[in-house]
Parts: sequence; C-alpha cells; structure tokens
Amino acid sequence: MTQGDDTDVIVVGGGVAGLTTAMVLARRGERVRVWTREPAERTTSAVAGGLWWPYRIEPEDRVGDWSLRSLEVYGELAADGPHTGVRLVEGVHAETRLDTLGPWAGRVPGLRAATAAETHGYPGPGVWGRLPLIDMPAHLAWLREELGALGVAIEERTVASLAEPLARAPRVVNCSGLGARDLVPDDSVRPVRGQLVLVENPGVRTWFTAADGASQETTYFLPQPGGLVLGGTADDGDWSLTPDPAVAEAIVARCARVRPEIAGARIIGHRVGLRPVRPAVRLERERAHGGRVVHNYGHGGAGITVAWGCAQEAARLVTEPEGA
Repeated sequence: MTQGDDTDVIVVGGGVAGLTTAMVLARRGERVRVWTREPAERTTSAVAGGLWWPYRIEPEDRVGDWSLRSLEVYGELAADGPHTGVRLVEGVHAETRLDTLGPWAGRVPGLRAATAAETHGYPGPGVWGRLPLIDMPAHLAWLREELGALGVAIEERTVASLAEPLARAPRVVNCSGLGARDLVPDDSVRPVRGQLVLVENPGVRTWFTAADGASQETTYFLPQPGGLVLGGTADDGDWSLTPDPAVAEAIVARCARVRPEIAGARIIGHRVGLRPVRPAVRLERERAHGGRVVHNYGHGGAGITVAWGCAQEAARLVTEPEGA
C-alpha cells in the first residue's frame, strides 16, 4: 500500500452524497479528498428538481431518520438562502394522506392536510408543507466552496476499482451512485430515468406534486430561481439521457391541467437525470483491499432528501473503531 501521508479518507463520487459526506468528515478534522468522474454540475444531482421529500427510496425504517436529519440542516442553510441555494417554500403533495406516511411525517413542522383550494382542484387528498426547495446548481457550488475553505481537494478522475483509492488512503467512502453498478460491482443498482422541462415562471410561487408509485408518469412543478421546473417521469431501467419531445409535451400538458398559466410559458430548456435506484440504500462498512470501505449509495429519487443524514452516518462508520 502506497498511501499518502496527507489524506485520511478518499470519497469517491462528486454528487450531493459525496460532497456532503466529504464536508461532514472534514468538519470532524479528517483530511479528505474527493475523486469524481465528472464535475458536480454534470452529475445527476445537478439536474434534480430539489424538493425535500422521501421518494422512491428504501428501507423505510431508516429513511425517516436520515430525511429528518437532513431537514434540520436545510432549515439552518435556508437562513442564507441566496448563498446556499436552500429556501423554505410552501406547496402541496396531491394524492397523499398524512395517515399513510411513515412516523417521520409527525416530526415535520407544520405538515398538515391540504385544503381543496391548495390542491388546485386536483382530485383526492393532499398534504401541505413548507419544505426545503433546493436550487441544486447553487447548492452544489456552495458545497464546493465550503469544501475548498476546509482544504478538501476535488479531483476529476475515473476510478475502475476501489483498490485504487485504497492504495492512497486507509479509508474510502463509496458515493458513486449509479457508478456503483460497475465499481463495486453491484448489479442491483439500476437507473430510473427522470425527464424535466424548464420554463419561464408565469407567476407560480408554490410547488405541487402528484406522484403515482405504480406509474411512470408524475406531475409536478417547482419554482426555482432560474425558472419553473416541470416534471416528470420515472422510467425504470432506461439509460437514455436524450430528452424526448413527446414526453416533454406531455409533461407541460399535465402541469397545465393543474395551473393553466403554465400552458403558455416559454420553454427554456430540457433536463434528463438517471436516479440511482436500489432495492435499499447501501450504507454499511466493510474491509476490502487492506482498508476500510464505507458504502453510501442507492439513494434513488431522494438523494437530496437524505444527503446530510446519510453523510453523518457514513462519517460515523468511517471514524468509529472496528467492532463498534
């Protein structure tokens, strides 16, 4: 092993999971480096809608705590929203009932049943909340800035095996997302494709979602500083990063049925991201290649929602003694 004497931990992956994990470790005094195949602005995290909410992620019994820990951090970051990219924004989850959510929902301040007016006439029940809505390009830039101030280097490099970072540091955190499919390898990781449309905001100030877990189509709009983000899709196993014009047209139509003013909004751009879905998040420690590996991947459609909670747990697994 030819470990460098200036690095305690290498984090593999430069999306929101990798950057938050690196920050938690650096704040605890660890000497950290991040190795990433591509810059943060080209990761799946960069094209995410950015709304905090546990979505398409398992295991349910652990996701609640991870999500609530992240909610607490985002609440603090919202105090400097223009810098951190985090705002607290009101909105409604349609087709959702409070009594069908997990125990975590009772610990979300202000979460309540929505009124008919708040669901914009969408059929069925809804849940209203004032939740973190994160402008991901701004948030990722803030994370990089904070890591730089902590002395954390971010290196762009392709990693073919976890043996490579373990030759440079005694501990590694694997936050490679969909890349874990080849890196680990773990063929239980698969893409769930999400397509979004970005339009000029016609005056929408609240967010709205309606997601059917059994369908590939979802309906949501999220007011971000750069425009109104419209969604979406959940295409299981689809690797295509090319926007489909017919899908984009259908997304706009679905959103316009909820808020008619969206129909005439000028389209600014299209986005596609591949959610790294797994039957359950892998957040655990193992010995490999003579060192310690902590896996932190498979966050599905809720990577932003659980980022800080998972980062805190991953950091604990990195730093606590063997057998603890």
